[in-house]
Amino acid sequence: MNTTTDITAQTLTLKDMITYQDGSVVSRTLIDKKVGTLTLFAFDAGQGLSEHTAPYDATIQVIDGEAEVIIEGKSHAVAAGQLIIMPANRPHSVRANLRFKMLLIMIRA
Repeated sequence: MNTTTDITAQTLTLKDMITYQDGSVVSRTLIDKKVGTLTLFAFDAGQGLSEHTAPYDATIQVIDGEAEVIIEGKSHAVAAGQLIIMPANRPHSVRANLRFKMLLIMIRA
C-alpha cells in the first residue's frame, strides 16, 4: 500500500504532522512500501514501545523531546535532532522521558 499520495512533492514539517495524546502513543504512517516504511510516532511522557526485535535495521530520527532507547540492554539517551540505528534481530525498546516525537525509518532491502 502506498500512503504518500497526499504528502508527496510538498515541504513537510514532521513535528507538526502528528499530535500528542495524554497517556498514549500515537502513530502515523507516511510511506508503506515493500522496500520500507516511514512512520511518525508521538509518545506522551512515560509511554513507550516494549522490547522487541525486527528483521531489518531500523532508524529513529528524533524530532521533538527526549527518550531512552535500549538496545541489547544498553541505554542510549536521544533528543531532538539526533538519530540512532537499531540493528536487525537485536532486542530494543523505546521509552519517552519527556513528550517525544520520532520518525521511524525501516528499510527492508
